[in-house]
Amino acid sequence: MAQAPYVKACINGARTPDQHAGLPVSPEQLAAAAVAAHGAGAMAVHLHPKTADGVDSLEPEIVGAAVSAVRHAVPGLPLGVTTGFWALPDPQRRLRTVEAWTVLPDFASVNWHEPGAEELAQLLLSRGIGVEAGIFHADAAQAWADSEVAPHCLRVMVELGPDGTTEIADDLLARIARAQSPAPMLLHGLDDSCWPLLAHAGARGVQTRIGLEDTVLLPDGSTAPGNAELVAAAFEVLASVSR
Repeated sequence: MAQAPYVKACINGARTPDQHAGLPVSPEQLAAAAVAAHGAGAMAVHLHPKTADGVDSLEPEIVGAAVSAVRHAVPGLPLGVTTGFWALPDPQRRLRTVEAWTVLPDFASVNWHEPGAEELAQLLLSRGIGVEAGIFHADAAQAWADSEVAPHCLRVMVELGPDGTTEIADDLLARIARAQSPAPMLLHGLDDSCWPLLAHAGARGVQTRIGLEDTVLLPDGSTAPGNAELVAAAFEVLASVSR
């Protein structure tokens, strides 16, 4: 039997509640969204811990509450969080804050173009937290390939913006493949590029992700009720690519 595609749910991202009425913010909302996404077939969940007003935070108590709630609701589901520089735009403070986490996620994403990315990845690995390397462009791909962390990543993600194309995606995937890291590759887009690049990930046989972080719209252009519907639609798109 053909192996099912790997789809991770990115359930909120840096979006704010004004962008989607159902955006999960509180620990309880994140837990409910994770349960729903997993029920629709998601094999892992990535989330952005947030303050009560919907702003991304890396503070230990905020991260701990979010991770604990999701773990309790969906035991065993691989769970990752952001370390986005926008949430704490100071490399040393970000390191100290992540070092102070007391409830640890299974993995964390590190955007390789951000200041202090390699040092942060090394800290995460030293704490037993898997590293997802986020690659946004060719320079980041090269910096990641040249790093000591490249052979030890859990996953390498090609992350493209709304104007991302399949040609750019293929170039970055090829650059990453040349590094010969054992980490699987994941491809995803954002807003306008989200569904075309998800289909391309299926055609290329790499992992992908979907959720309110990447788009608030279903493939037909209608607003998605929530993450579960996006995950279900992703599997439909991927099934059509494989036919």
